[in-house]
Amino acid sequence: MTVPRGPTDSSRVPRFAGPATFARLPRLDEVGHADVAVVGVPFDSGVSYRPGARFGPSAVREASRLLRPYHPGLDVSPFAAMQVADAGDIACNPFDIHEAVETIDEAASGLMEGGTRLVTVGGDHTIALPLLRAAARRHGPVALLHFDAHLDTWDTYFGAEYTHGTPFRRAVEEGILDTEAVSHVGTRGPLYGKKDLEDDRRLGFGIVTSADVMRRGVDEVAGALRERIGGRPLYVSVDIDVLDPAHAPGTGTPEAGGLTSRELLEILRGLTGCDIVGADVVEVAPAYDHAEITSVAASHVAYDLISLLALKEER
Repeated sequence: MTVPRGPTDSSRVPRFAGPATFARLPRLDEVGHADVAVVGVPFDSGVSYRPGARFGPSAVREASRLLRPYHPGLDVSPFAAMQVADAGDIACNPFDIHEAVETIDEAASGLMEGGTRLVTVGGDHTIALPLLRAAARRHGPVALLHFDAHLDTWDTYFGAEYTHGTPFRRAVEEGILDTEAVSHVGTRGPLYGKKDLEDDRRLGFGIVTSADVMRRGVDEVAGALRERIGGRPLYVSVDIDVLDPAHAPGTGTPEAGGLTSRELLEILRGLTGCDIVGADVVEVAPAYDHAEITSVAASHVAYDLISLLALKEER
């Protein structure tokens, strides 16, 4: 077995020096093949309020410089257990959302050839649809855990079917989700009307609100989610606005009353044993951030997702 090439040694090259790949990992073209590829999608033409998530991938990479190779919470060294590499960015048309969705789908499918799993950094939540298409093409309809302040199952905005508020309705309509195992986590805030919840329920989604997490606790929530998912192939989609604005101010549609970064990370760690086949972390908009609070949180979310994939690899 080839020994994975890990991050740049911080005892030789200071963390603030050198190329800002994710966690200072090698580029994909330097290793040829990766078990897990971190890829950026700098696209935010689907947003309905604040723009700026197109700059999310570069900000998260920069904030990830401080990540270290051993994860004590999960007792795993993810970069030693498997080859992880930075695949750069998927460049897509910022003026034609339909073309962009097709480009992301095609590029993600290409990266997944040979069994590589993707942890994608956005970009706005529109990108989840083509990423789910690519995952379902390989694994069949997938279970979904969607961490978000919002449902993202609306039908259209201004007549547009592809936006950051519609990807999961489109995914259900396209038959790429296993609707026996789809859940939102962390939702909160005002809606357009009660019909939003009725439509969401009709599409098959379960809901764990941010208030539910506070009252039930992370262990109970994670256990219930694992039970719903079972052994199905699972895609995890994390909108950073699932966190309270105190923990993630740099995002496009902030809502009060969200999860803490600790709660989110602990729920993710509670997914140990799930068959995760892909994941994304989206909606980091660094222009609204302070002292990299949001980018640091997002980098740790991505690191925990990679670590969960490493545990699967070890088994």
